[in-house]
Amino acid sequence: MINEFFKITINLKKIPRQGWKNKLGMTNPESVADHCFSMSVIAMVLSDLQNLDTTKVLKMALMHDLAESVTGDLTTNEISKKEKKKLENETMKKIFNNLPDILAEEYLSIWNEYQERQTDEAVFLHEVDKLEMAFQANVYAKEGIQKQTLQSFFDTARNEIKNKRLIKILSKLS
Repeated sequence: MINEFFKITINLKKIPRQGWKNKLGMTNPESVADHCFSMSVIAMVLSDLQNLDTTKVLKMALMHDLAESVTGDLTTNEISKKEKKKLENETMKKIFNNLPDILAEEYLSIWNEYQERQTDEAVFLHEVDKLEMAFQANVYAKEGIQKQTLQSFFDTARNEIKNKRLIKILSKLS
């Protein structure tokens, strides 16, 4: 069963980030796994600087889009936020069923904490998700995509990030 969990995880490398495809018309955007890796490194460093529970933050970061290995990267144009949350919660339960019970319970608890933004770590990670998106938009701008086309990604990050350290980092990007 654990092999099935690993197969599901590895599949994330094949899932393209749909927002880049939809809004920019990109045919080969970063994968969800690419995003998760970058986000995890950013979260690790900034979590340590903020004295958060970095181990928990990293587990959240690595799991935060894992359901997309099964569902694909669904956007709000395709499914409502409420429906997406329900689908992802059901999918994560199925994914975690491939793990030993003690891990499945721990990971599901961390997943729920993230989904419900119940802790400083969860709130922080949601904001890091937006910061990483802005960093990627900045990469795409340097690769020749017009800044105007990318502006909605920067605007979303600016609107959703409240953490002062993250705001300062973001301000140097856009």
